[in-house]
Amino acid sequence: MKVYKFGGASVKDAKEVQNVLHVLQTVGYTDTLLVISAMGKTTNALEMVIKHYFEKSNELNASLLEVKKYHYQILDELFNNEEHEVYFDVNNHFADLEYFIRSNKSPNYNFVYDQIVSYGEIISTTIVSHYFNAQGLTNNWLDVRNFVKTDTTYRDAVVDWNTTQELITKGVNRNALNITQGFLGSDPNSFTTTLGREGSDYTAAIFAYCLDAESVTIWKDVPGVLNADPRYFENATLLHQISYREAIELAFYGATVIHPKTLQPLQKKEIPLYVKSFVNPMLAGTSVSKGADLEPQTSCFIVKKNQLLLSLSSLDFSFIMEENISEIFALLHQFKIKVSLIQNTAISFSICIEDKFTNFEALKTILSQKFSVSYNENVSLYTIRHFDKAASELVEKDKTVLVKQISRETLQLVTKE
Repeated sequence: MKVYKFGGASVKDAKEVQNVLHVLQTVGYTDTLLVISAMGKTTNALEMVIKHYFEKSNELNASLLEVKKYHYQILDELFNNEEHEVYFDVNNHFADLEYFIRSNKSPNYNFVYDQIVSYGEIISTTIVSHYFNAQGLTNNWLDVRNFVKTDTTYRDAVVDWNTTQELITKGVNRNALNITQGFLGSDPNSFTTTLGREGSDYTAAIFAYCLDAESVTIWKDVPGVLNADPRYFENATLLHQISYREAIELAFYGATVIHPKTLQPLQKKEIPLYVKSFVNPMLAGTSVSKGADLEPQTSCFIVKKNQLLLSLSSLDFSFIMEENISEIFALLHQFKIKVSLIQNTAISFSICIEDKFTNFEALKTILSQKFSVSYNENVSLYTIRHFDKAASELVEKDKTVLVKQISRETLQLVTKE
């Protein structure tokens, strides 16, 4: 069995949905499970709905209407028949969403977030499944929340692998075309959870692991994995082959083409991962598997924008010792703040962090009770794997370097531009 993942760009409008059908007809779709994301920028649009919901804004209805109009336009272009049952199903999904918005009593932002944004994937896959059926590609629509079980860490849920394995093994027909949602799961109380932004890749890996899949293919609007983000670097090079280990390193440092959690379950069973273009599906793309670290051998550039460089020093000029560092990391874990770089001296401790859940102000208040706190906002973290002098000079040009760290294979720079 194969697992294919199609992201939001691949289903952003009616033309692209039709192109997904073309891709499947070109490369084959028997014994395949499709993991599909929300359409286009739907998750962003639903985040705006959530913002207006919590602010009790008069714009709430208008922002929700925009989401509905966007999907109904795609429906009309694909079906042009309001009597088709897909309209009934999509109407019901939107009715459920509106009911939750009216009736919810929970003040927990992360809980509300997961319940609302999940409708992006639910509605997207409903439309795609009905369209494929109408075009002769009979398929099973699966609600991923009935298969991927997690804890109650909303917006970054941890998978219950034993239960998930059992449900997928028993519930997925391996001899059919299946369509399900990425990014989502459900907790022990059957409330929706999400696996973190860009978690659809991870969903594909979860199903592949549990089904002992032949391979996973992530279909994107780029020819494969590049050695640099073309938005920030010119002349990016296509990587034909990456080892699991190298791909995990790149993902850890922030390469967005592959979700950081995706590779671990695939590596355990040596399931190859392919990153290919849905624009040119017959191109070879990039293979992630056992073998050479990189082909071709070249420097790889990763940049994470909007980071925060936090520096702590003791109030009485005493050393920052293990017990201090342990306390700091316990707080970082408590506030769900990711650390990407660490540098320390005898009396100071600096970290480059990502405040995904906007908890920094609360963290800073606590840290200020024991440490002198200073920080730089909106810094960039550059990581160069397999660096050389030319690669370093390219990144440092016209930037103020705040921190620089070098190891055998990796150079990291925190810069202010």
